[in-house]
Amino acid sequence: MSKVVDVGAVNDINEGTMKSVTVEGEDILLARVEDRYYAVGNICPHLQARLSEGTLEGYIVTCPRHGSQFDVRTGENIRWLKGSGLASNLAKVVKPPRPLKSYTTEIRGGRITIID
Repeated sequence: MSKVVDVGAVNDINEGTMKSVTVEGEDILLARVEDRYYAVGNICPHLQARLSEGTLEGYIVTCPRHGSQFDVRTGENIRWLKGSGLASNLAKVVKPPRPLKSYTTEIRGGRITIID
């Protein structure tokens, strides 16, 4: 994606919620937090769960599968897996923590746009 893409009206997403949008074949998570809009990859890099089916608390989205957490403002990985111990440590070695791809968003004429 290398252009400006309209992904919906600002009123299509309520404060503190998120939804999935598809842009040029990419599954993107769109979130509205404190009246700002954020866009990151919607697929968890751990085991490919759809983050839009998880939970959003403030700026942190939690994966519904294993509890990995990401900041929707930047895509930064906050927690790779929920839990601790040998199994968790081994999982981090096999699949090291990775951030989500982050997209720039802008509001144009009451519409949310994503720019890559």
